[in-house]
Amino acid sequence: MAPNPPQPDELPPPCRDILLEYSNQVRELGRSVLKLMSEALGLESNHLLDMGCAEGLSVASHYYPPCPQPELTIGTYEHTDAGFITILQQDQIGGLKVFYNNEWADVPTIPGAFVVNGGDLLQLITNDNFVSSRHKVMANKTADPRISVASFFMRYLTDAPNVLAPIKELLSEDNPAKYRGTTEKEFSIYFHQKGLDETSALSHFKI
Repeated sequence: MAPNPPQPDELPPPCRDILLEYSNQVRELGRSVLKLMSEALGLESNHLLDMGCAEGLSVASHYYPPCPQPELTIGTYEHTDAGFITILQQDQIGGLKVFYNNEWADVPTIPGAFVVNGGDLLQLITNDNFVSSRHKVMANKTADPRISVASFFMRYLTDAPNVLAPIKELLSEDNPAKYRGTTEKEFSIYFHQKGLDETSALSHFKI
């Protein structure tokens, strides 16, 4: 059995410093993206930030080994992310696909570029103005592994009743709320109990 990956406090000091610096930089990038999203919705630039959409950050590294028969396996099942946005850094190997215009499209690898995915909670609070992206990772027949780093933006999971619901400024008589209010903790529990599959967790919270 392979050993468990080291936790942040078990990493050598240089690695901890790099992870800390990367987290700080990607947090600032995420804040900028959320400001632009607020403005695109016709809201004040800090609206999503004031809602706590960048309050929590979880960084995960993914390693996909080379696969001589990629048609017999997949990298990650089709799914959507639970949080507000995900900022993904991927290498040159590729393999990420997004469901767009009723078909799966390859996400090209561009040196120095990041991929930003909208998440389920972003779709919920924007009342479908931004849609959570369905995506998956396919195995590649290559001599090199695929490595990526995903940074998930969310609020901290607490017992406090911080209810997330469609933003009132985006609602009208002709555009009523499509989702009921929920806490991030309730949403996260349901999301993980459901697991990664082709169905969206959002359907459980529709009005």
